[in-house]
Amino acid sequence: QVRLVESGGGLVQTGGSLRLSCAASGRTFRNFVLGWFRQAPGKERDFVERIRWSRGTSYYADSVVGLVTISNHHAKNTVYLQMNTLKPEETAIYYCGGDFTNRADVRDEDYDYWGQGTQVTVSS
Repeated sequence: QVRLVESGGGLVQTGGSLRLSCAASGRTFRNFVLGWFRQAPGKERDFVERIRWSRGTSYYADSVVGLVTISNHHAKNTVYLQMNTLKPEETAIYYCGGDFTNRADVRDEDYDYWGQGTQVTVSS
């Protein structure tokens, strides 16, 4: 059974940093794509970035280029999202999604598996 577990959220002041983690388990990771999305109160879930596991190639939403860095740790089956210079408007629940077809990209409907989410709150 596939399982994704996010962690690392919390309360941070404007300009601060957080590192989110998404630990994946339950299947082999060939053709695996992991995407990070965020959902602010009353808004739709938005794409942040994604990484193709085997190649390590990543793609970021324009709004976060230069502000976040994604990396994966193969031995731990974990993907990290380092977020810097956080702003209050980035307050949201952050979710990681998983796809095992190597086709998922920026649309959340392309991901078949989801974690429970981790809350990030940026205070002004």
